[in-house]
Amino acid sequence: MHLKIWLIFVVTTGLVCFTPGVAALLVIAQGISHGMRRSYWAIAGIALANSIYFALSATGLSALIVASHEAFAAVKWAGVAYLIYLGVRALLNRSSALSIRTSGVTSLSGPRALAQGLMVELANPKALLFFLALLPQFVDVHRPIWLQMLIFGLTTFLLDLCSYSFYAWLGAKSQGIVADRRWAGAAGRAAGVVLIAAGVLTAFAKA
Repeated sequence: MHLKIWLIFVVTTGLVCFTPGVAALLVIAQGISHGMRRSYWAIAGIALANSIYFALSATGLSALIVASHEAFAAVKWAGVAYLIYLGVRALLNRSSALSIRTSGVTSLSGPRALAQGLMVELANPKALLFFLALLPQFVDVHRPIWLQMLIFGLTTFLLDLCSYSFYAWLGAKSQGIVADRRWAGAAGRAAGVVLIAAGVLTAFAKA
């Protein structure tokens, strides 16, 4: 592909990756609670979820899902339910993927953190719509499509790693600020409100 096309793709996708969202909240919470190193498990889960959505879009399966009202509705409402569930638990100060711990004790295993990142990002079907709308704008049908998809996929994966590493760093640097339990509780409740709002917005997502 032309370098100019790839650079435009990087800028477009990068803006989306660096825009704060539910996944960014998760990584920040992990960074505050468990440090930057443990956050990379959650980051890997988020990147894996986006890779799944990218692969579905690249192979055309997402078009079939979106075209099928029942299939898209199932994906959407499962995501809505999960986001609101996490939001309610955060508001009630219950243990959840976005809970902020101030004890300094790392009790979250790496595989569990990865699973949390995967589930939170898969709960956002708007990523599916984004890739479905984005990819056709950049693909050159006169060049090997599989190679273009590989380059776009790897680029997206690396942008995910960079953006969420930044949020993990922010979380780790904020450990001192939220060491007070009152701050941690307020941050948890704020995260709960954002999660519930994200769930409501996702409910209005249309194919």
